[in-house]
Amino acid sequence: MASSLTCTGVIWALLSFLCAAASCVGFFMPYWLWGSQLGKPVSFGTFRRCSYPVHDESRQTMVMVEECGRYASFQGIPSAEWRICTVVTGLGCGLLLLVALTALMGCCVSELISRTVGRVAGGIQFLGGKCEIGWAFYCTGTGAAAAMLLCTWLACFSGKKQKHYPY
Repeated sequence: MASSLTCTGVIWALLSFLCAAASCVGFFMPYWLWGSQLGKPVSFGTFRRCSYPVHDESRQTMVMVEECGRYASFQGIPSAEWRICTVVTGLGCGLLLLVALTALMGCCVSELISRTVGRVAGGIQFLGGKCEIGWAFYCTGTGAAAAMLLCTWLACFSGKKQKHYPY
């Protein structure tokens, strides 16, 4: 199979995929912030949480539900800022994944990634990586930062030069 990527482009494609995967895993996991409530460890991410208090009607007290889960609805996310973070971080992860999968396809398909397409993809990675204190937060942030800096730079050198035909 012919590739439309240079050697640098193949490294960019693989690194882009790793960065996008790290960002998506970090976005999905509920370990962004850690703390304790009612003597139990709690953690939460943008749209998931672990160990949360609920009101027990029969005992008229607060009890801790010690399991992880999503909020019942988008409106169930505690604040407007946290909802905005969920949407923006999700869109950023989606953009990173889209560029990474396109770059990986460039490893197998000739004439898919030109220098211009590589530079545009690097710009998209820069924008997607800008979106973002537990390990999941660091995972998301590290993936986004690597996509912003290293993958953007590598994308500029990923496509082969266009052949100019004299006709």
